[in-house]
Formats: sequence, C-alpha cells, structure tokens
Amino acid sequence: MRRKIVAGNWKMNGSEDLVRNLVNDVSNGMASLENCVEVVIIPPALYVRDVLSLVGQREAAVATGVQNVAPWDAGAYTGEISAAMAADVGCRYALVGHSERRQLFGETDELVAEKVRKVLASGLAVIVCVGETLAEREQGVAERVVARQVRAALAEVESADWPKVIVAYEPVWAIGTGKTATAADAQAMHQAIRKELSGLGAPESDVSVLYGGSVKPDNAAELFAQPDIDGGLIGGASLIADDFLGICQAARDAVAGTDA
Repeated sequence: MRRKIVAGNWKMNGSEDLVRNLVNDVSNGMASLENCVEVVIIPPALYVRDVLSLVGQREAAVATGVQNVAPWDAGAYTGEISAAMAADVGCRYALVGHSERRQLFGETDELVAEKVRKVLASGLAVIVCVGETLAEREQGVAERVVARQVRAALAEVESADWPKVIVAYEPVWAIGTGKTATAADAQAMHQAIRKELSGLGAPESDVSVLYGGSVKPDNAAELFAQPDIDGGLIGGASLIADDFLGICQAARDAVAGTDA
C-alpha cells in the first residue's frame, strides 16, 4: 500500500527564527493527522541540523530531507554535499531533479539519474521531480516529456529499491505562479506516470506519486481525492504553518475517504 506524503520544500528561504517557529508550529499541529500522513520538511542545507534537532525532540513522525545532492560520494567538489552526508546526519529523504535545478543550473536527465543512484545507494528515499513547461503542454507533448524524464531518472532502479522511490509531478508552469493544473489534468498525468513506472518493472501501484505546483489548502482536497495522487510537494505554502497543516489535513482526509 502506497504512502500519503506531504513534503515541504522551503527552497532558498529560512532563518533560525523561521526554523524554530515553523517547525514547532507544524509539530504541534501533527496530532490531528493520526500518523496516517508522512510529513517531510526539506529546508536549505544550512538548517537541516536545526530541523533535525527540533523534530527529534517534538515529533519523530516528521522526516527531514535535503533539496539537492552531488553526483559524487566525496572529494574536491567545493560547495557540494553528498547523499551519504545527508544520511549520516539523519535525513531520510533527498529531492532530486527539481525544475529549478534543471532550468537554472542546467541539470540534464543523465545527471538526475546519477543523483538518483547516489541517493538510493546511501539508503535515503528519493523524491524525483518531473514536469513539463507551458510550451511543451501547449504543443501537446507534455506526457511524452514527463515519460522521458521518468524513464531517464529511474531506468536503473533495482527491484529492492522501489520502496524508496517517490515521484513528484510538478508542471513547471504552475510552480510559484498561482496557477494549478486542474484535478483532472493532474490525475491524467499521474496515471500516465504509473503506466511508465509499470514499463520500468516497478510495482506501480505501490509507488507514491505526489503533485506539486501552487498547492494550497483550498485546492489540496480536490487534488488529493484523485485516485493516483498520493500527496504533495509543497513550495511557498510550506513556509506558513497554518497553510502547510491545512494541506496535511487534506491528505489525512483523503486517506479517511479511501478507507471509508
């Protein structure tokens, strides 16, 4: 049975005050989730230790991740951190292939695949981001683009590692823009992703596939009610405790609706 996951990607935002207040507020609100939703906080690397310390004290159910890892294990790569280092300090997740990394830092499908390999080898779970641009959607090639990204990133995943793989579909045109794919459009792409996972030999019904792209408390319920959407990768709303908890609650309600 696949997991319901809500992951908060803080991007390049944060301070010691924000970490302390936001993590404490999220932890205090976790009781209502009844442990049926896995919550992941993915702060900038400088604040990973602070988040780990707080969630360790307050709520073990909150996992911590890193926003990026190097395609190397160690060495003369100034400014980089390895997946093994993230695992060593207590992270449980690593984010790989976010569209901002692809667009702003020129990350290719091949580089994303190498990072996936390093994350899985470290024992961490990997959240692999895929998604099309507005131009690609308007050209009618959105599914083809996303399928290519899924195949490239996950083609070498071994059968024993599939439980550590999460896919996050983020239409590039919806990230930070206030625009959101309709629930029907998001569901169609998630279904297409599962078909691609099946072709790779994955247990596609067990792999969590998340939606990201301007998810808010007021649209989360409709998105999470779709049969192939297993939660969200949340950007801006993850920096506001009430909004983030509202999205987590929508995921909990989706679980309750499935069980009913």
